Amino acid sequence: MILEALIANAAILLGVTLILWVVAVQIDDVSFIDSFWGGGMALMAFASWMQLAEPGPLATLLMAMAVAWGARLCIYLFFRWRHEGEDKRYERMLRKDREKGNFAVAALTRIFLGQAILLFMVSSPAQYGILEAGSAEPVSGLALVGLAVWAIGIFFEWVGDWQLARFKADPANKGQVMDRGLWRYTRHPNYFGDALAWWGIWIASASAGWWVAAATFIGPLFLTFTLTRWSGAPLLEGGMKKSRPGYEEYKRRTSDFFPRPPRKL
Repeated sequence: MILEALIANAAILLGVTLILWVVAVQIDDVSFIDSFWGGGMALMAFASWMQLAEPGPLATLLMAMAVAWGARLCIYLFFRWRHEGEDKRYERMLRKDREKGNFAVAALTRIFLGQAILLFMVSSPAQYGILEAGSAEPVSGLALVGLAVWAIGIFFEWVGDWQLARFKADPANKGQVMDRGLWRYTRHPNYFGDALAWWGIWIASASAGWWVAAATFIGPLFLTFTLTRWSGAPLLEGGMKKSRPGYEEYKRRTSDFFPRPPRKL
C-alpha cells in the first residue's frame, strides 16, 4: 500500500515536472523552478494524504505542516521571480547550453529532473509519515515536539523573508547589506527556518514509527547540507560579495546559519 502510494506520488511529480519543463522551454527561463520546490513538496504531502481512505489526526497534522510551509514558499518565490526576472544563478548555469542550442535538453536533465529527484527525497518524511500514520495514529507528545520545532522554523523563514522584502522595497537600501531584524543574528534566517521546519516535520513523522525516522532521515539532512554547503548560501554569498561592498564585514560579525548575537569587531 505505502509503496504503491509513493510510486503514484512519483508519477504525479514526474508529470507536473515535465509540464513545467515545457513551459520553461517556451519562455526560455527555468528560474520559476525555485517556486516549485516548495509547491512540489506541498503537492507530495497532499497527494499522500488524499490516498488515505480516512486520514487520522497525525496524518492530517503532517499534511498541514508540509502544505503550509510549501504553499507559502511557492507563492513568495513565484512573485519574486515575476518581479525580478531570470535568476542569475540559472543564467550562468545554462549560458553555454544556450549558446550551443542545447537549452531544452540541459534544462530537463540538469534542472528539472534533478530538482524533482531531490524534492521527492527531501519531502519523504511528510510522505512516508502521512502514509504510515494512516487513519489511526494519534498526535503524540513527540509529534507536538516536532510541531514546536516546525513553528520556530516557520517564524524564522516567514519573518526573515518579510523583513528582506521590506528592505529591498526601499530604494534607499539599494546596494546595501541587510543586517537588521533576524538578519542581525544569522546571515540566512530564511534558510535556517527552512531546515528547522523540515527537521520538525521529520520529528513529527517519527511518531508514526522509528522506521519512518530511519528511512527518511536523509531528507532533512540533505536539505540542511544543500542550504549550507551546496546550492543555498554558497551560491548566494558568492554574488553578494560582488554586489554589496560591506558584505565581508557583515560576514565577520554575523553567524552563517545558527542564530547568535553578532560578534564585536
